[in-house]
Amino acid sequence: MQRRDCLRVGVGLAATLAASKGAYLQALEKASESTVNHAAVDRYRSKIGIQLYTLRNEIGKDVKSTIRAVADAGYQQVEPYGFPNADEMISEAKKCGMEVNSSHFAWDSVVDPSRKDVPSFDSILDAAKEHGLSHLVIPYLQGDVRETLDDYRLLCDRFNDAAEKAAKHGIQLAYHNHAFEFEPKEGGNCGYDIMIERFSDKMKFEVDVFWVEVGGRNAAELIRGLSGRVSQLHLKDLGKSEKTPNFGSVPQGAFEELGDGKIPMVPILEAALAAEVEHCHVEQDHSPHPIKSIQQSKAHLDQLG
Repeated sequence: MQRRDCLRVGVGLAATLAASKGAYLQALEKASESTVNHAAVDRYRSKIGIQLYTLRNEIGKDVKSTIRAVADAGYQQVEPYGFPNADEMISEAKKCGMEVNSSHFAWDSVVDPSRKDVPSFDSILDAAKEHGLSHLVIPYLQGDVRETLDDYRLLCDRFNDAAEKAAKHGIQLAYHNHAFEFEPKEGGNCGYDIMIERFSDKMKFEVDVFWVEVGGRNAAELIRGLSGRVSQLHLKDLGKSEKTPNFGSVPQGAFEELGDGKIPMVPILEAALAAEVEHCHVEQDHSPHPIKSIQQSKAHLDQLG
C-alpha cells in the first residue's frame, strides 16, 4: 500500500472512530434517562413538589388561580418562599389538596440575628409549627456576608445554633446553595467545603442541582457524597450551551424545563434515593411562560417510566 493510501485509510478510520465515539456518548446520555430506576423515580414523582418562586410573578397577580394551576399540573406539594409572609400560598395549596412541608424563609433572622427589621427566628419557628411545616430553608446569602472562608465559618456556627433550636420544634433546618459557594477562595477551598466540614448533624443541605452544575460540580456525585445530610432537592435543568464553572450570574435563558437541558434527572433521583433525600421540588428561576414550563417539567418526569 502506498503511503498516501495509508494516510487516506488512517484519516477515514479516525473520522469513523470520532463519529462512533460521538454516537456512543449520545447513547450514554439517552441511556441515563431511558434506563430507569423505577424505585427512585416513583419515590419522588409520587409526591413531587414545586418551589413557588418559579411562579412569583403569577402569584403576585392571582394567588388562587396560580396555585390551582400547580395542582392541575399534577404537583403533590408546594414549597413557598418569603415565609412567614406566605399564608395565602399555604392556605390555597392546602385547599387544592397539596401538602406544604417546607418553605424558604426570611434568612436574615439566622444570618444576622441582630437585625431588628426582620422577624425573629423564634417567631418564624412558632409560625412554621402553626402551619405544620417540617422543613425551613435558608435560601440565599448576600455577598457581604460570604467574602472569606472565615465568613462561612461564622455562618455555619449561626446555622448550627438555629438548627438546634429548630429541632426542638420538630423542624429541620437546611441551606439552599447557588454557585458562588463553590468558588475557590484562600487555600483553594470553597464555602461549600466549609459547610460540609462544619455543619452539625442537625443542619442539612437542600441541594439545587442546577447551581451545583453551574459551580462546576457533578450534582449526583455531590448528593451521594452527602448521604444522610441532604433533606431536599431542587430539580432544574441547565442549558446545553452554558459554560461552567460560573460563580456569578447566568442568563435567563440558561434555565430550561426538565429534559431540555444537560442535566439528566434519573441519576439525580437515584442519588437522592441512595442518600435518603426526603423531598424533591421542581424549580425554574426564569421562564417566559412559567405555567407551561412547570407543566412540561412534570410531563418529563411522568415519561421517565
